[in-house]
Amino acid sequence: MAPRSTDDVVADCGVTSTPYGLIAQYADSEHCRVVRETFDRVGDKWSLLVIVILGYGPQRFTALKYGVVGISQRMLTLTLRKLERDGVVQRTVFPEIPPRVEYQLTPLGQTLIGPVTALADWAVAHHDVITTNQNEYDTTHNDGVQLTEPPRHVAHA
Repeated sequence: MAPRSTDDVVADCGVTSTPYGLIAQYADSEHCRVVRETFDRVGDKWSLLVIVILGYGPQRFTALKYGVVGISQRMLTLTLRKLERDGVVQRTVFPEIPPRVEYQLTPLGQTLIGPVTALADWAVAHHDVITTNQNEYDTTHNDGVQLTEPPRHVAHA
């Protein structure tokens, strides 16, 4: 199947262009639902980082935990299970004492490396200008509403 154009995807999600901008008319179409569900699954706070790290090769749980700064053990477990359920990550238990478990991307997961890396590169390349824009907005729209949480600093033991 040939890749779909952005115009096709936008049309399937019911977005039409008018003199007044874009209007979502059929946002509940099947194609749009699939796109939203996929973005919800792989676009959460932790999944993208796990996918990027696993793009470098199989990793043990502890290596992933140290690589994904700020993630709790429970959240990493849930993220890995979710990605495994979707067929993006494969969990392998080696019959050793003590047991050794590794996680790696499946062939399906490998197909995410390009898009995820492009998104990560874009985020890094534009971080400074986005921060500047946010600060300018906050300065000119000082209405007492805080739109984002201040960054949290997590110390590792």
